[in-house]
Amino acid sequence: MTDPISERFTVGDREIAVLRREGDGPCVVWLGGFRSDMTATKASAIDAWGAANGRAVLRFDYSGHGASSGRFEDGTIGLWLEDTLAAIERYAGPAPILVGSSMGGWIALLAARLMAAPPSGLVLIAPAVDFTEELMWADFPEPVRGEIMTAGCWMRPSEYGPPYPITRALIEDGRRHLMLGGPIRAGAPVHILQGMDDVDVPWAHTIKVVERLAEDDVVVTLVKGGDHRLSREEDIARLIEAVDGIAARA
Repeated sequence: MTDPISERFTVGDREIAVLRREGDGPCVVWLGGFRSDMTATKASAIDAWGAANGRAVLRFDYSGHGASSGRFEDGTIGLWLEDTLAAIERYAGPAPILVGSSMGGWIALLAARLMAAPPSGLVLIAPAVDFTEELMWADFPEPVRGEIMTAGCWMRPSEYGPPYPITRALIEDGRRHLMLGGPIRAGAPVHILQGMDDVDVPWAHTIKVVERLAEDDVVVTLVKGGDHRLSREEDIARLIEAVDGIAARA
């Protein structure tokens, strides 16, 4: 398998790292999750699918993630959405397929309504729409909320590694991008993959997203025993099948 092309470009004062694979379109754009990067398991599997099928694939790291510049704690949904739209405009061509994991699912839906033309389709893995408000702030005890508001940052423990910062800027900016208060329009077919043992984005939260996608063609695959990462061999196979199905329709 040939290596993808490695590039960097700037958005404002941020330098964004890109891995792109040339091929037939529509381009498949990978949108990673909160604190993830473009070389993670699912992203690499999408690139391998592209290499095997002669398809164009775009991966990139949001600012403060992976190989891109900036500090993670300076990031917000708005900044990462700006990174996404700039990468799509620069590299993805018309009507790409957006594949978003967790936070990337939220960003994919935000991007879809701001793009010059609708995407060809979306594949969303445990889409964490409105997670800063619905899955963080709503669950934080009052002392944690107080620390975020007064100190501007709280270090959240993680089962996956060291604690990481949740900032006041992240929470307040997230409120400017909330989607669950009204209808969500992707303007394209949507396939959602959701683990039923996901404790980070519970499947009931994903059903809320589906209910608000009333105008779009939506397929939901609930995976018994699947966790938030959905990175087991059988989960990757489902992901590739979903991308392949959307690509075939495009």
